[in-house]
Amino acid sequence: MRVFFDDLALPHLIRTQIADVPEWKSHRAGFTSDGSPNNLHVVRSMRGALARRIALGGEPRKELKRLEAHLLHLQQHPQATSALVQKEIHETEERIAELRRTMRHVPYIDPIDLRYRNRVKTPVPSAKAVMFCLMDVSGSMDEARKDMAKRFFMLLYMFLTRHYETIDLVFLRHHTQAQEVTEEEFFHATETGGTVVSSALVLMDEIIKARYPSGEWNVYGAQASDGDNWHQDSGRCRELLVNDILPVVRYYAYVQVAETEQNLWQEYQQLEGVQPNFAMRKVSDAQDIYPVFRDLFKKEGVTS
Repeated sequence: MRVFFDDLALPHLIRTQIADVPEWKSHRAGFTSDGSPNNLHVVRSMRGALARRIALGGEPRKELKRLEAHLLHLQQHPQATSALVQKEIHETEERIAELRRTMRHVPYIDPIDLRYRNRVKTPVPSAKAVMFCLMDVSGSMDEARKDMAKRFFMLLYMFLTRHYETIDLVFLRHHTQAQEVTEEEFFHATETGGTVVSSALVLMDEIIKARYPSGEWNVYGAQASDGDNWHQDSGRCRELLVNDILPVVRYYAYVQVAETEQNLWQEYQQLEGVQPNFAMRKVSDAQDIYPVFRDLFKKEGVTS
């Protein structure tokens, strides 16, 4: 499946808003004084240790230099051999030795010097998407045509569920009336009847307005039909697409599972090339399904 779907994508997908379960992005946020060893920043830790040693040793070094200069002065004193001067020399040497011991006890690196890389997670806009699957189950859709339509939607279902984590699928079946159904009913129900395709588009529009505002969701639609429709209804289908559906969807794909061009195909042809987010293809045999599917959902910029 990875090979089959590797260079496919939902067209025009954009990131919208922070979702209820947002995606998280990790980024650097300075340094912290505790963390795991693998995040230890050696250079920053050594820099801190050096600064601490300089700070702690500043005054003792000054005092040491002063005492060493004083000792040298005493040793060069004309009365250096006198008991009083010798006593002061001895005391000065003891203070120098004590200072040197104190300076040697300043640790080279201390736990307070350690610095660890700090990373924080922040929520980022989530690309929430919904795909409407509209399938014609009217009487003119014989078993062979229904089988081709189901195969197309099975490919679409596998592609979406494998590639996208935050995506809803809405399944609509229609004959003279449209109905939102479960995944199980969509692929296995046997109900049939006459044909009024616009009923599915009306229901799709109602669901979008009620549950999937276009400002928060990337809305997509995929429709499969044999194109045989009540003649006066096909023009209404085109008008519904132009006025209600296409302005709010990122992409809408129509697949006709019949070779003969019916009135619905002729109406939809008026949209092809005019509406940039509308595409239509024809499938006359099962072996055409996968090439047509790839053509409809290839990544932008991919030519084959």
